[in-house]
Amino acid sequence: MESTDRPLLLIDQLRVAYPGSAAPIIDGASLTLNQGEIGCVVGGSGCGKTTLLRAIAGFIGVEDGTIEIAGAVVSGPHFTAVTEKRGIGLVFQDYALFPHLRVEDNIAFGLRPLGPSERAARVREMIDLVGLGVHARSYPHELSGGQQQRVALARALAPRPALLLMDEPFSSLDVDLRARLGAEVRQILKSNGTTAMLVTHDQQEAFAMADKVGVMHDGRIEQWDRPYELYHRPATRYVADFIGEGVFLPARVLTSMDVEIELGELHGKWPLSYMPLNLAPSNGDGAGARVDVLLRPDDVVHDDSSPLKAEVVRKTFRGGDFIYTLRLTSGREVLALVPSHHDHAIGEKIGIRLDADHVITFPTESLR
Repeated sequence: MESTDRPLLLIDQLRVAYPGSAAPIIDGASLTLNQGEIGCVVGGSGCGKTTLLRAIAGFIGVEDGTIEIAGAVVSGPHFTAVTEKRGIGLVFQDYALFPHLRVEDNIAFGLRPLGPSERAARVREMIDLVGLGVHARSYPHELSGGQQQRVALARALAPRPALLLMDEPFSSLDVDLRARLGAEVRQILKSNGTTAMLVTHDQQEAFAMADKVGVMHDGRIEQWDRPYELYHRPATRYVADFIGEGVFLPARVLTSMDVEIELGELHGKWPLSYMPLNLAPSNGDGAGARVDVLLRPDDVVHDDSSPLKAEVVRKTFRGGDFIYTLRLTSGREVLALVPSHHDHAIGEKIGIRLDADHVITFPTESLR
């Protein structure tokens, strides 16, 4: 019996393999996406993210597991519903607009079952939604890349799909336009109440667009979570390494909440994310165990008054701030996010202190 609170998109233990492939492209991937949410899958080249999107769209079958959209199973080991029956909209990487059709006719293309007046009203509604009223009679070649993207979005949304799928939707745009359009598209989707799933290799794009983000590696979803949780509470070492910037430093466990590194003691808000139980003493808090701690650039604060010094070995200017690579006394390196008016020279020693309330620990390299 269908539940009213069932996710709009449910992927359960999905396995996809191409004929002749030595290993599956998707291997046990699972995720859920609720009505009105925007989800995104990120990962390196060849991780399987585009294959996952193609499986959701019904372009390829699955070996095992299921895909469910709006309460209906659309893919299983021996069943693949055709794309047209899945209630999905598609926005392709190259937009796939019809060059010989005007904007309004491109948007109307998927509305042929409607009567003329209803079709015209829906086209006008979509044109207004994406802010292209003055371009309704233009051809695609007369529009900018961002405007073409909005036409593609309007065309996909016009038939009121249950789920919108987007494949690297901003990859052909320059960095500034990509960031601006990403924010615009999110606002459009939210105002329309659209459930959407996109894939991208750009973490910032994923974080700006999505309510839930999945990190994919070797065909598996390593973690499916809010962007904040991925950054501050990565579930695996791969996610910690892949998302954002950071370094691992060796640490000694003091209690279930605290560790000590060469920069000092770190006190967490919640129990350590990794506790090496095989090394924990009888009191169960892991005291004395060796772990690796993830430090983000914002965990290390530049403080001229601090007696703890580190040498600037590299720096990256980002406008409002620098990312400094700092060498500690031990020779290990950490990253620090520093306001750009603190412009220190390579080789200079600066004061630093810890300001971290998220203590993220993993097995040491020797325990992996």
